Amino acid sequence: MDLIDPILGLAEKLYSLCEEVKANKKRCRRLAKRVSELAMMVKAVKEQGLGREPELVQKGLQELKRTLEKAEDMVKKYASSSCLKRIVKAYDLGEDFGCLNKRLNDAAQLLSLALQVEQRKRMEEVFQEARRIKEDEEDSKSDREELRNLLQLLAVENQETKVSVESVNTKIDQTNKDIQDIKHILDSLRRPSIHLQAIREIRPEEITYDHPKEPIMKCCNSELYKGEYNKFIVVVKRYTYPVSISPSQVRCIFNKEVETMKCFESPNILRMFGICVQDENGPNPNFLIVMEFCEKGSLRQVLDSSSRLLWDRKIQMCLDAAQGLYRLHQTEENFKVHGCITSSGFLVAAGYRVKLGGFELAKTATSLKRSNSKNSSSMIYTSPQQQENINHTYDKACEIYSFGIVLWEIATREVPFKDCKSRHEIYEKVCKQKIMEPLPDDCPRELKNLINACRSYNPFQRPDAGVLVDKLRKLAQQYEED
Repeated sequence: MDLIDPILGLAEKLYSLCEEVKANKKRCRRLAKRVSELAMMVKAVKEQGLGREPELVQKGLQELKRTLEKAEDMVKKYASSSCLKRIVKAYDLGEDFGCLNKRLNDAAQLLSLALQVEQRKRMEEVFQEARRIKEDEEDSKSDREELRNLLQLLAVENQETKVSVESVNTKIDQTNKDIQDIKHILDSLRRPSIHLQAIREIRPEEITYDHPKEPIMKCCNSELYKGEYNKFIVVVKRYTYPVSISPSQVRCIFNKEVETMKCFESPNILRMFGICVQDENGPNPNFLIVMEFCEKGSLRQVLDSSSRLLWDRKIQMCLDAAQGLYRLHQTEENFKVHGCITSSGFLVAAGYRVKLGGFELAKTATSLKRSNSKNSSSMIYTSPQQQENINHTYDKACEIYSFGIVLWEIATREVPFKDCKSRHEIYEKVCKQKIMEPLPDDCPRELKNLINACRSYNPFQRPDAGVLVDKLRKLAQQYEED
């Protein structure tokens, strides 16, 4: 209960901050409204107690406090930036509002366990999933339009400034850079938002391909093609073997899975646009899955490349990856484990933005395969508990261990356990000797502590994904300010 007063204090600060912002006004005020509703719930908990499930309600309070601290930090930094930087930051932070609102929703679910029937009904109305998603989409569209107008006005002002100070080279250079930044964001705003695209069945004529139409990658059961769908560059995965399942059965499985996937939409999870069936009435119909294109390939490919990765970029990559994992783990009611966390399972888009892939439409993809067997995780990513007991249930703690290995790979750019020639050697190192592979001497201390905590032999010592995100975000902000 000692969390309640700090939570209410944070809520008060957020109300004021959200009134001061110059862009993303709709989303900021929606955020403030939801925080206000949650504050009322917290006051009710203070008066009525933690209810019949005190541990879960206490967990909800802890998550809410962390979320409000993150929100305060984000909005405060955003509101205190210079005019141009504030507007540019409005564009950069737009996606963060979605994550914040989802975390508030999760905290509300847990806090509702302590509420009376009437209070719970009111909470459900405010945080009802379909309503929240619709409100967020409407706010996002409104803010994008307002931001476009602000940037166009600012572009004109900067152009006039450039003309009036042509004798001052440094000023011209900075103004040119500002104009280019504005133009880049304006171009992005004119394109449709990837996060507003519905996951659906796609008609064959809606996809165009690069020519010559050759696969950019071949796998044992599929081929990948680069193409375009709805003005987005996409990868089209085509299964290369005949399937015995009918198109109607695939659609049924797909439609059910889309409803599940909507719970896990995130900028840091590989976007799936949908499925496409070609030659539906022919003897051998083609089944295609249309996915977001990540130009730099897998995380492992980037780490093996000659790309220059300084610590600020590595930390941001770690944060991106953690945010993708958090989206799966965060909701107690709907949480999902990935099941195969490896550096090859993360993909890297432009700007070295990392996205978690390899799980979306899993049931749809499985229905198209002849074998229903599931590939096991590589031994190097397997938790000590699973190595010691093959019947150990795969849970979030196991996944955090695997994720710790991925973070170690980002920090070192090395291959884990590369000196071990057998599974037994890995087992001896991890389970018997309890040895962690070393991190570089120049690895930031906070990052080193996080990576080591994830790789702890004892699952109780491993942080959850929410803690990882919060600490990595704080570390990323420190490097950004430096």
